[in-house]
Amino acid sequence: MIRIALFSISVLLALTVGLVSGQSARKQAAVPVIFDTDMGPDYDDVGAITLLHAFADEGQANILATIASTNYPKVTQVLSVLNTYFKRPNVPIGVPKGEAVSDKDTQHWSDTIVARYPHHIQSNDEVPDAIALYRQILSKQPDHSVTIITVGFVTNLANLMASKPDTYSKLSGKELVALKVKNLVSMAGKFPNGREYNVFRDTKSSKIVFADWPTPILMSGFEIGQKIHSGLPLTQNASIHHSPIKDVFTISLPKAAEDKNGRMSWDQTAVLVGVRGYAPYYTVKSGRLTMNDDGSNGWDDTGKGHQYLVEKLPALEVEALINKLMQHQPRK
Repeated sequence: MIRIALFSISVLLALTVGLVSGQSARKQAAVPVIFDTDMGPDYDDVGAITLLHAFADEGQANILATIASTNYPKVTQVLSVLNTYFKRPNVPIGVPKGEAVSDKDTQHWSDTIVARYPHHIQSNDEVPDAIALYRQILSKQPDHSVTIITVGFVTNLANLMASKPDTYSKLSGKELVALKVKNLVSMAGKFPNGREYNVFRDTKSSKIVFADWPTPILMSGFEIGQKIHSGLPLTQNASIHHSPIKDVFTISLPKAAEDKNGRMSWDQTAVLVGVRGYAPYYTVKSGRLTMNDDGSNGWDDTGKGHQYLVEKLPALEVEALINKLMQHQPRK
């Protein structure tokens, strides 16, 4: 009787431990992501969207939309090429239809991949306005669930906050963001102070967003991505053929002496922490970004609601991870 009782207790304990272990080992639910990008003025965006699709293939991200924050003529075709390459041709794409930065790539990689790879979008006229798409997507999501990752200008975010109720939602833009968005992760700023392209290029929008955005904001500053160089291992990987990502870096890396060891990787870091969280790669500094009239930023240690990344792991370790993820191939 005692042996039977002890055996029963042992089995019960083993089952309990197994259940607990199973619960702890469960994969984290995929992060719902809207990716907002100035796909063009720099090509680290191409690396960033590659990481995002890699995370989606691993079940770590759910790509709700890829939205341009610039409106140069080929931007939506480029997004269509990249989404199609990663077997997600139907991911919604949006573009600003009003005033927006129109900077394009000066190295002509976008011309090459649009000519070389399949895509069903042929013109910016074929996709919805960025704000209409934001409102449509957000209105359908669970409350406080969406992570917006912005790796370009915050033009769309300022316009979203100013948007009025419509057929998608009776809420104002700011109310809709407060209800549906969990986090905003942004490649923006230079810390503790400085002048960074994504912020100053549309200073008006930056002032609005960093003053009034109603959810927490996590920023990967210029100084983070500056130390991380990516793309060279991809271009040297002979097993990867007919890849628009490889083509972009093969075309662009030789065109600037500063890129001989790889392109600085600002946007990839924002995607990395936006999906996987900042630990163990970084710690954070809490406070609030402040804006100056010339588009530069400062930092208020006494403020609340904002954080910026602080290096924890050596930059070379994060660089190795990003380079590995950038060689991710589409699912078969």
